[in-house]
Amino acid sequence: MTTTHIRSYQPGDQAAAYHVCMKTGDHGADGEPFYQEDPDALGRIYVGPYFAFEPDFALILEDEKGVCGYALAAFDTRQFFDRYEKEWRPRLCQDFPMPGGDSNSWSRVEQVYYHYHHPSYFSPEPYQDYPSHLHIDLLARTRGQGLGRRMIETLLERLQLRGSPGVHLELSAVNERAYGFYAALGFQELSRRGVDEKGSICMGIKFG
Repeated sequence: MTTTHIRSYQPGDQAAAYHVCMKTGDHGADGEPFYQEDPDALGRIYVGPYFAFEPDFALILEDEKGVCGYALAAFDTRQFFDRYEKEWRPRLCQDFPMPGGDSNSWSRVEQVYYHYHHPSYFSPEPYQDYPSHLHIDLLARTRGQGLGRRMIETLLERLQLRGSPGVHLELSAVNERAYGFYAALGFQELSRRGVDEKGSICMGIKFG
């Protein structure tokens, strides 16, 4: 029987967490075929800044094969984005030039590089009701065991204890599995932007 445990982030987890980000990088499915030229492309956006700026809200899922998931949160989304813009993104833009040519021909990696240079900083309204945000990625071998629920509930408890009034998250508009997962946890749909693979759904939950 596989032994899996949840723990707090530790220095040295970044490489393994970046790998999880890539392996779940196709709308929750395995993104490795699309990111072979730069396996860390997604992790530089969706993992690294959280380890750097919000380590108290970073959980790691681990089994005997290694790190197999994470759940990450930011207490104040706008403050987090401000630090990302000032302290994190300049290095990305320096190290990874803006892709050229016809954008319709860009690879997935080039599309990510575009977002390094043109980030989208979204937060729902009314902001004061949902200032925190979180996201989670689990490898396929860990799903369906209640581990994601435990990790989300742990983060929600930590955020509430810190004084957050509510939390939001974004997911792909085509990720029906994730939508059902969050709805079962009590998240409600707040808004939608688009309906295809480029679209997103914002869901939120308020404390109290």
